[in-house]
Amino acid sequence: MKSHRFLALIAAGTLLAACQSSQPARELPAPVKTPTVEGAWQDKNALVSTFQGGQFVTRTTDGYNAVLATGTYTVDPSGIVQVSFISAKTKKSQRANCQLATATQLNCTSDTGAQFSLMRRADMPVASAQPMGAAPAGSAALPN
Repeated sequence: MKSHRFLALIAAGTLLAACQSSQPARELPAPVKTPTVEGAWQDKNALVSTFQGGQFVTRTTDGYNAVLATGTYTVDPSGIVQVSFISAKTKKSQRANCQLATATQLNCTSDTGAQFSLMRRADMPVASAQPMGAAPAGSAALPN
């Protein structure tokens, strides 16, 4: 009887050992980070636009941080950033389509055909995009 128990224990141990793999755990590849427009961008006139959570704001960088435009943006599956905004100066609704040329350059064309580029501002934290007349936040410019 004792020998049967001993043989049963050895058989059970052998079966359990057969279930374990001697290969090391397989590492999953690191997720690929897709560049995003989220953050602050500056144009050639030193105006700063902020893209955050679908909200868009352009401000001056002259110390007043005056709002020049506010609006929204969406990114379509092809990577085109569609910006709809209202100029604080003209009160007119405008649009622009933009695309990341690189992780630090955003090339845009306004609905009037004007072309411009925005450069990523790594030195500016992403601040919440606030409507016209709200407290200052970082932002980049579209033509008004």
